[in-house]
Amino acid sequence: MADDPLAAEIAAQPWWRGASIYQIYPRSFMDSNGDGIGDLPGITSHLGHVADLGADAIWISPFFTSPMLDFGYDVAAFRDVDPIFGTLDDFDALVARAHGLGLKVIIDQVYSHSSDLHRWFTESRSSRDNDKADWYVWADAKSDGTPPNNWQSIFSGPAWSWDARRGQYYFHNFLPQQPDLNLHNPEVQEELLNVGRFWLDRGVNGFRIDAVLHMMHNQALTDNPPNNDPHRLRARSHDFQQNIHNQAQPEVLDFLARVRKMTDEYGAVFTVAEVGGSADAGPFLQACADGKRVNSAYGFDFLYASALTPSLVCDTQSRWKEGPGHGWPSWAFENHDAPRALSRWAQGHDHKAFATMKMALLTALRGSIILYQGEELGLDQVDIPFELVQDPEALKNWPLTLSRDGARTPLPWQGNAAHGGFTEGEPWLPLGEEHRALAIDVQEGDPQSLLEITRQLLTMRREHPTLRFGSARCSHRDDKVLTMIRQSEQQTLCCIFNMSDEEQAVGTLPCDAEADIVFTANGATREVLPPFGVIFLAC
Repeated sequence: MADDPLAAEIAAQPWWRGASIYQIYPRSFMDSNGDGIGDLPGITSHLGHVADLGADAIWISPFFTSPMLDFGYDVAAFRDVDPIFGTLDDFDALVARAHGLGLKVIIDQVYSHSSDLHRWFTESRSSRDNDKADWYVWADAKSDGTPPNNWQSIFSGPAWSWDARRGQYYFHNFLPQQPDLNLHNPEVQEELLNVGRFWLDRGVNGFRIDAVLHMMHNQALTDNPPNNDPHRLRARSHDFQQNIHNQAQPEVLDFLARVRKMTDEYGAVFTVAEVGGSADAGPFLQACADGKRVNSAYGFDFLYASALTPSLVCDTQSRWKEGPGHGWPSWAFENHDAPRALSRWAQGHDHKAFATMKMALLTALRGSIILYQGEELGLDQVDIPFELVQDPEALKNWPLTLSRDGARTPLPWQGNAAHGGFTEGEPWLPLGEEHRALAIDVQEGDPQSLLEITRQLLTMRREHPTLRFGSARCSHRDDKVLTMIRQSEQQTLCCIFNMSDEEQAVGTLPCDAEADIVFTANGATREVLPPFGVIFLAC
């Protein structure tokens, strides 16, 4: 209503500020044609589930033409849909359905590299003087034939591969089949901006920009120094170095400014940069600070944390200052690259109680939040036997690198259906059998299920400007009880979490003892917090 001050406060902000975004991994969301691989029509047919959650937007991981050596992050054609996922017409239908349900559509943009099957690379490798000779990162061998420097690939082994056609090495931060684009070249930048325009013209509302730190290299090709941290796990050759010259170059910020200028041409477009994996990532987390680059950024603060503690929450929140000139964060507890959060954090605890507390905490964070498909069901990591592993990083570094496949298994729609209702064929990864009991149709309508609690929480966040974009103050007691004070012009909420498996007293409330209870879970009251108890109070 026009005279509702809370609704007016929400309407005054950009749609993405404080939005709840649902990440869809297309291979594993829903298969419409029985080939065992999820696809765009499958997504379209089940978008009602996402809308019913109370999400504001979907983020779809790559569906572009690709040989699928890195499952879509090795793009062979940036302006087309891979046939296993469907067609451009299928994508247009997906966007129309999403918009009809009130959902914005965010897609990945992979600017740092392409597939070696991309026509750009085919031309670039053909000679040293063709039109695209400088579109990738090429360098001569040392006099003894070895690579130009000591840089190592994230997937392990040298970050350089020899190409006999050019008689040079080419650079790749990831697989040898993922050559790095040379974003120092203005022509490459302009072409990538045109790729963005292509998808914006089809109705896309935003971009998640992949691998921002890896977009540019040190053009002097300076060797990386060794990493002498005795506590660092060295599963990959990449882990032996301080990766400061093969990534995280300041010129990236100038390119992001060009991206922002391009998206601003289309109005209220949201851009969020994936930033993480480097001790020098700090400046990039502020790439959204001045309003001239991306709208938001997120790192790996929670994605690889071994434990969820009040001190971790307060530390991460404190790094994002409030007010003009400071950036806007986005938060995710899990995604397609990270182990499921419950498998990292809830071991030895009541998974349902922990999952409820975790979801309430995500809802209470200041920033935009990202839920990964299945997180609303309480899915944990599936143990994929080595003979079924698809993940190229895990295959190369087994057993020290945990397979990402365990977080990419099919979404269970029906507990009693073959393959959980995901497909009529043989799924590309096996369904987690223990996930049948957590299937969507099993949890549907049960007010105590995590699915229904997630709906309640996201609806509450959607309706409360305090949770969407209010200020935040964080404190904790003995690293067990976390208190977050969220405040907007019209409202103050006190959110209290017992993040331990022992009963805790609420203690002195920072607001009136008779304050209205907005949300409570796991038996929490104004006086007592049972294990993983949660209470939100309207002060």
